[in-house]
Amino acid sequence: MKLAVPEKGDDRMRSFVYVIRDRAGIHARPAGIVVKEAKKHSSEITVSLGEKQADAKSLTGLMSMGIRFGDEIRVEVSGGDEAAASAAMEAVLQEHL
Repeated sequence: MKLAVPEKGDDRMRSFVYVIRDRAGIHARPAGIVVKEAKKHSSEITVSLGEKQADAKSLTGLMSMGIRFGDEIRVEVSGGDEAAASAAMEAVLQEHL
């Protein structure tokens, strides 16, 4: 996993890459936990896998991405509480996925 750091040229966005370690990938229980954490923050949080993107605050969006064990996802956080939101999202992914 790479640490959350501002993207070049954009001081307002943080992003990190995470490799899914849960053998079942993202399924309902951990997706719900991710969404619950994301909704605690005012920042926009986007999860990407290749060309697919979803709002981390949308359970159906995350579930529809078909994220599996070993997939490398990118999480981008932009907004007023991006530092806290990015750290919280990293922690929840590490704990549950």
